Amino acid sequence: MDFNLDETQQDLKKLAAEVLAKEGDEERLRQAGLLDVCVPEEAGGAGLGPVEMAVVLREVGARAAMVPALPSLAATLLLARQGAPGRRGRAGRLTLALREPARALADPPTTAATATTGGAGTTVAGAGWVLTGRKVSVPYPSAEVLVTADSGLFLVAEPVTAAEFTSTGEPAATIVLDGAPAERVAGQEAVADARRILMAAVAAQASGVLAGALELTTSYIRQRKQFGRALAEFQAVTMQIADVYIAARALDVAMWSAVWRLGEGLPADEDLALAAYHVSEASRALYTCQHLHGGLGLDVTYPLHRYFAQARHLSQLLGGADAQLDLIGALV
Repeated sequence: MDFNLDETQQDLKKLAAEVLAKEGDEERLRQAGLLDVCVPEEAGGAGLGPVEMAVVLREVGARAAMVPALPSLAATLLLARQGAPGRRGRAGRLTLALREPARALADPPTTAATATTGGAGTTVAGAGWVLTGRKVSVPYPSAEVLVTADSGLFLVAEPVTAAEFTSTGEPAATIVLDGAPAERVAGQEAVADARRILMAAVAAQASGVLAGALELTTSYIRQRKQFGRALAEFQAVTMQIADVYIAARALDVAMWSAVWRLGEGLPADEDLALAAYHVSEASRALYTCQHLHGGLGLDVTYPLHRYFAQARHLSQLLGGADAQLDLIGALV
């Protein structure tokens, strides 16, 4: 496989970098079309796939930008791949709710039932669906949420939410589903695809986070002097920054392999599980970056703090290193 970006992907990478370099917020990203790259062309999007989603999210991570790119891109890609024809073109603010309290990412206990209540006390089979359960750590809660349940993928409008706080300061929510009305957009096969897409999206953004932190730390140790020598000249420092580089490359290779296979319709679960494990390992690499910055690394106003917080948050979205090792073990 060839990990080099094609011309379209290179242009997309350049556009994302330019927009984000200008303190790009959600509105700027949307105006540039970056949040709609996975929306089908007939609905006004670019009709692109997992690799292009990863290109944008890696640039978001490289700047530790606090924008809703991850849930927007993951949700629209999932809907484009799994949604009914009338729903595949849905754009605008949309997020994805997968995580359950104290449960594995791949095992949604939220239940769906056919609504049966009709007018004048009658019952109408198949009149709609209702969901019961809880979803936690839902990023950037919006008016419409794609929710995984035991019998498929559902769209919930105006869900009941309770505010959460993430380590990055970005908005999140617990979604309360007590007989919430929902529209079924895909069957049970979409649940596994939702998990794969979320894992790919998180790995892509984490790859950018680690790359950005590595660049920041490398620049610092080249300039910072101790005993009349740059920190980069000390063997112990070069060994530590080399470990960060190796962690970044390992995540990159696993991530690009996973999203390429996902886009080609090939089995991608093993690559995604490996990439997800390296997302958890990225947090350790960020500790090394903090250490190499000395006291400056603990300053919450210094850019490294954003990278550190985002790396921890992304790892938590996937359940941490132990959950990924269990998944890898089950797959092999």
